[in-house]
Amino acid sequence: MTVGSQKDIDALKEIGRIVALTMNEMKRQARVGMTTKELDELGGRILESHGAISAPKKIYNFPGHTCISVNHEVAHGIPGNHRFQAGDLINIDVCAEKDGYVADTGHSFQLESNNDSLQRLCDYTHETMMKVIASLKHGVKINEIGRIIQHEAKKGGYKVINDLCSHGVGKAVHEWPQIQPVFNKRDKRTLKEGLVITIEPFLSTGAEFVVQQPDGWTLSTPDNSFAAQHEHTIIITKDKPIILTVA
Repeated sequence: MTVGSQKDIDALKEIGRIVALTMNEMKRQARVGMTTKELDELGGRILESHGAISAPKKIYNFPGHTCISVNHEVAHGIPGNHRFQAGDLINIDVCAEKDGYVADTGHSFQLESNNDSLQRLCDYTHETMMKVIASLKHGVKINEIGRIIQHEAKKGGYKVINDLCSHGVGKAVHEWPQIQPVFNKRDKRTLKEGLVITIEPFLSTGAEFVVQQPDGWTLSTPDNSFAAQHEHTIIITKDKPIILTVA
């Protein structure tokens, strides 16, 4: 969507704050022995307590309030009976709606471990996301997003998951524009003031694409490599973007 009023901005900031708060609390309470379903139900209760609802659950009938992906799962993991173990690489993706406005955030982290290589992957992916966000404003070409992600991944010794994209958001989960995570010189589109988008690089230790699992939702690496994702929802301005998904 493109914001048209201060009401839009305030409502987007509110749902952004809620999904960020939900994400932070889920990460804080994740522990060894907890199931992904238990963690997801916690997230659902937090959203409900703030008057919000899972957007993927409402719109796509996703079988969970949040997406929780573990280890070689990259995205759209279905909460279930998996019990967390020390050292697990966890990705939580929270996308929710309140009063007709949608915000989306994601975060990858290690659980109770000091695996330096996985920690670097998580940290580097977050740094890449923030570098992209810092470069964006009205008039910048959309393909600059993919150029930076691709450049940073190569510099860090990682691969880009090519088939998972950043996207427009605000009134629905996925809106125009779809934003490729690698540079496309033929893409002449530019960012406009007020446009609401996600920035969500997926960097991996090997894979460049994901495969869908038999459950019809979970996306995993085909080679058992690891991938991390971080995601913010932002509003494009004539200067620095407004990051909505902060608590």
